[in-house]
Amino acid sequence: MLYSDVTPAAKRRALRERLASGDLLQMPGAFNPLAARLIEAKGFDGVYVSGAVLSADLGLPDIGLTTATEVAARAGQIARMTTLPTLVDADTGFGEPMNVARTVQALEDAGVTGCHIEDQVNPKRCGHLDGKQVVGEATAVQRIRAAVTGRRDPDFLVMARTDVRAVEGLPAAIDRAKAYVDAGADAVFPEALLGPHELEAFRAAIDVPLLANMTEFGKGELLTAKRLASLGYNIVIYPVTLLRLAMGAAEAGLDEIRDTGTQAGLLDRMQHRSDLYTLVDYSGYRAFDAGIDDFQL
Repeated sequence: MLYSDVTPAAKRRALRERLASGDLLQMPGAFNPLAARLIEAKGFDGVYVSGAVLSADLGLPDIGLTTATEVAARAGQIARMTTLPTLVDADTGFGEPMNVARTVQALEDAGVTGCHIEDQVNPKRCGHLDGKQVVGEATAVQRIRAAVTGRRDPDFLVMARTDVRAVEGLPAAIDRAKAYVDAGADAVFPEALLGPHELEAFRAAIDVPLLANMTEFGKGELLTAKRLASLGYNIVIYPVTLLRLAMGAAEAGLDEIRDTGTQAGLLDRMQHRSDLYTLVDYSGYRAFDAGIDDFQL
């Protein structure tokens, strides 16, 4: 009832343990707290909070318009509704190194399990769009070092994302990743790699946990979890999948209502009221109320 009874510290330790196991963790993106509960109910390993999804939820493009405060608030709302670890997209850290450190501490306070910081210029672009620009290596290393130094819980996962592959090529992206690991990054997110051979090359070169981004309509091939596990990856995210499914269904539903004048033909495509009540734990709230009402000194 209400929020998760697993503490943020426990979630962070659990994620560290799972990453050390060598298993591949599947983390779908949650577009709201209710989606996070559904992700947990379906047996996934973690929850991802995408910057692109958060921007879209506000009706904005993913070009660095959201603020650190907005990201921390939304990520916290999502993280507290699930016992699973929550990994959040922290873009470029929202400023200079001191701002990056403050962002990390705000995410810690929000109960998030970890975040990734990227090496694009600010304002950034979606990682699968052309025309990206990256900052110099020294600046990017400072961001990662600030994040690592700023965290107060050593189990808070600091992941370095690099967008260098699309700008300078694969060897340069691998060199960047090595520099970020030397700066203290716990894991690396190589964005927009092109196919299994590049994923494999990255794995061979980097000895910390790696994240694969299986986003639709992007530059990379959509690989199965089994294939990614065989390539040695530790986390796979599906950042925008649920939002795209939900918006696609919403668009079709609105068309149906406009064309027929009723939603009657949509009922078999809806989540039933009883399933929603199960997901939000109506029975737990009723039991709590009954216990308080019956309580006597």
